[in-house]
Amino acid sequence: MVLEVYLDLCSQPCRSVYMFAKHNEIPFDFKKVSLFQGKELRRARVHEFLSWQHTALRLHGSKIFWLRVLIPKVLGEEVPQDKMEAALEDLNSSLKLVEEKFLQDRPFIAGDHISLADLVAVVEIMQPIGSGLDVFESRPRLSAWQQRVRVAVGTELFDEAHREILASREMVKTMDASKLQIYKPKILKLFL
Repeated sequence: MVLEVYLDLCSQPCRSVYMFAKHNEIPFDFKKVSLFQGKELRRARVHEFLSWQHTALRLHGSKIFWLRVLIPKVLGEEVPQDKMEAALEDLNSSLKLVEEKFLQDRPFIAGDHISLADLVAVVEIMQPIGSGLDVFESRPRLSAWQQRVRVAVGTELFDEAHREILASREMVKTMDASKLQIYKPKILKLFL
């Protein structure tokens, strides 16, 4: 069975894969695609978002959750205000990019239909919501998108998937902080 490789040779990463396979005499069946048309463009938007989100939206949303929920439990005190403000600024920058670059005027990240990019984005954005930070409050476009995603996957499934993260502030109250002390050195190094 020969490897099928779908490439648009106008794309730098695609050309590098093409040259690598040819140079190393890796047998493959070249399938030419155009990233600027129809399904390929949609797929490219999804990949672009997924490549970006883990170093921005995921990082910033998770950091807010740690700073607002977990770190105060472990340390027994609130996070310094300057650390919280810096983290909020980072999160706001990421959310602005989601709205202005990825969503723009489309109903979903990749166009008219929900995609994996929307599901990944919404769960990352729900992380700070679980910490009590309403990121949708002053963002009507983002809020409307979240509601479209919720409806598209089914409100019952959406709510089920987020039940625990939305209850996390209450769950943390019952956690034994002494058992979390093992994480203190890492928390101090990574967050404070």
